[in-house]
Amino acid sequence: MKVAVVILNWNGQQLLEQFLPYVIKYSTEANVYVADNASTDDSVVFIKQNYPQVSIIQNKTNCGYAKGYNEALKKVEADVFCLLNSDIEVTKGWLSPIISEFESETNTSIVQPKLLDYKNRSHFEYAGAGGGFIDKFGYAYCRGRIFDTIEKDIGQYNDTIPIFWASGACLFIRKSTFELLGGFDEAFFAHFEEIDLCWRAFNAGFTTKYIGSSCVYHIGGATLNASNPKKTYLNFRNSLFTLTKNAHGFLFSIILIRLALDGIAGLKFLFNLKLAHFIAVLKAHFSFYRHLHRLLKQRKQLTRQKKYYKTKSIVWSYFIRKRHSY
Repeated sequence: MKVAVVILNWNGQQLLEQFLPYVIKYSTEANVYVADNASTDDSVVFIKQNYPQVSIIQNKTNCGYAKGYNEALKKVEADVFCLLNSDIEVTKGWLSPIISEFESETNTSIVQPKLLDYKNRSHFEYAGAGGGFIDKFGYAYCRGRIFDTIEKDIGQYNDTIPIFWASGACLFIRKSTFELLGGFDEAFFAHFEEIDLCWRAFNAGFTTKYIGSSCVYHIGGATLNASNPKKTYLNFRNSLFTLTKNAHGFLFSIILIRLALDGIAGLKFLFNLKLAHFIAVLKAHFSFYRHLHRLLKQRKQLTRQKKYYKTKSIVWSYFIRKRHSY
């Protein structure tokens, strides 16, 4: 099986200096690529001078995560793509259990390893943790991370299980599946595009799995950290995009409840004097309305499976029932 590890980079020379050596050392079963999104630093020069074995794909513009990968992966020949953030430290043997899964389970199309926090290595990392799920209203959560509650890793998620979505920080996908689904939705630019992709894969009958015997460490927020209002904007907007395109059921009632819940979240930002984040939520909703016609057109073209959620409302479960782990 041909595996390609593809790292999307934008002005990330420092991260490449720090983490690329681990990728090369522990990824002998794969070919390593860096897809550069028109960096203005010396990222490309650094790779050419220090790691000539790494293939470089140069995108013409900084087109974000979604289009950046869509363009780069057209130039990669492999059976399985590993989309790897530049701020990930991989570990010895990380590829073996994932390759074995793809070879033995033909319907497994997407895989995520265990994601731990690089800065707090005994705990799960926010973006993916022990595998992702979604509630009826499009709010994403993970085993090991629900909202701001992050669990310590004590081996509770060392299993291999089907999940709903895999983190884009370290996402393995069969080339055939990626191409069949048409890649990422480029309207997303960044954030939530992997959940949209996994949801479309789920609706098409493919299986996404979490494999806890493979482990990587993620810094998180290296491009946009949680304090950046742009991240708030993209997460709220793209979550609505994803829900509108893919959710089964009477869409009007689902979206109405979701917009109300977003309104509560926006007011919470306002009460906490986070005015920029409050404005980001408003902008996200206005952008959603502007794109609604396109989203409904996409919705008509997609098949949808009925039961996409295990928990009806993670907001209710977490804040009212005080359930902080799954």
